[in-house]
Amino acid sequence: MTTTTMRAISQDVLGGPEVLKEVERERPAPGPGELLVRVHAAGVNPTDWKHRAHSFYLGEPPFVLGWDVSGVVEEAADGVTLFAPGDEVFGMLPYPHGVGSHAEYVTGPARAFARKPAGVDHVQAGALPLAALTAWQALVDTADVTAGQRVLIHAAAGGVGHLAVQMAKARGAYVIGTARADKHAFLRGLGADELIDYREADFAEAAGEVDLVLDTIGTDDYRERSLRTLRPGGLLVSLLPVGGAELTARAERLGVRATLLLVEADHAGMNAIAGLVEAGSLRAAVAGTFPLADAARAHELGETGRTAGKLVLTMG
Repeated sequence: MTTTTMRAISQDVLGGPEVLKEVERERPAPGPGELLVRVHAAGVNPTDWKHRAHSFYLGEPPFVLGWDVSGVVEEAADGVTLFAPGDEVFGMLPYPHGVGSHAEYVTGPARAFARKPAGVDHVQAGALPLAALTAWQALVDTADVTAGQRVLIHAAAGGVGHLAVQMAKARGAYVIGTARADKHAFLRGLGADELIDYREADFAEAAGEVDLVLDTIGTDDYRERSLRTLRPGGLLVSLLPVGGAELTARAERLGVRATLLLVEADHAGMNAIAGLVEAGSLRAAVAGTFPLADAARAHELGETGRTAGKLVLTMG
């Protein structure tokens, strides 16, 4: 007899990692244009623990977190032409309201997914979507990075940062990263050209003039100093979606540009990411894997801010 329930990680209140509990829920049913995906692996991102504690966009609990998905199509609903049951797919559920991948099954729009890249497992694929799409939409869609440009990436060893380093290098850029000294060898292995230990040096002085800053930190201090590194007409892309009007005005006064980016589900972007993976130009560094029941431990480790790469939940 086929079960209609699934395991998921939910929470009844906002708070620390301890509020996350494994629960049994009804398996969702896909609507028109959607897939039902049996999840094999799902990345854990900073936005997960931020929503766990503060619920910026999701309203009051209970809810199931998770936007990254890698798994197998269980059912393709009416109107879906791209995929069929049995296909291996990966993707990001529509951010922010299409959440729920920290569970054994999830539904989402078919065009939020792409075929899982050949030659990588579900853990690798599950680590990529949200962070890789963020980097792609910043570097390619927004900034259109070209060969020879100087790109400064903050928190370069983080989930978004280490993927952005590889993408920028794939487009021929000169990549400067900020990171603790103990992460420098890791980042050199990914192709970073120059590294700055932000604890020992002011990156605004050390970086020289750059064409693009990818700001994954978002504090006023980082934004202000980042603007000062830009060449005339250069661009700052900040991933913290607050204070946009003030940031834009400050940039204009300095003769540079600034914008905020909130990642979007993107079929074309996922296909481009799959292409980079299959070409050997992009790989997620997996800092740790955890069974679904240990989601709280993944959150605890992630919140230390000391991991290099991504954390991933596996369904077993």
